[in-house]
Amino acid sequence: MEEFIIVLTTFPDEARAREAARALLEAKLAACCTLFPGTSFYWWKGQVNQDAEVVMIIKTLSSLYQELEKKLKESHPYEVPEIIALPIVAGNQNYFDWIKEVTRD
Repeated sequence: MEEFIIVLTTFPDEARAREAARALLEAKLAACCTLFPGTSFYWWKGQVNQDAEVVMIIKTLSSLYQELEKKLKESHPYEVPEIIALPIVAGNQNYFDWIKEVTRD
């Protein structure tokens, strides 16, 4: 059975997040990318930082993860981008069928 995942990443602004989302969709590496504004608090180079960011939630197949990660890294503006994959353990089968239909496998 195909495994489905959620991939989380962040961008410094909406324009870059939209550009990355479109690139993933056009490459058929993602079925859907959802963007949310947020604020991140994090350690970087010995200091605690706070920045406005755009959080991207990507719905895709686990078999596409390696290529998706590579595509994100190619254009990501961060030195160390957050790219985290989480398994989807249950969900609407019709939604899963749609993910398979619109991505390449």
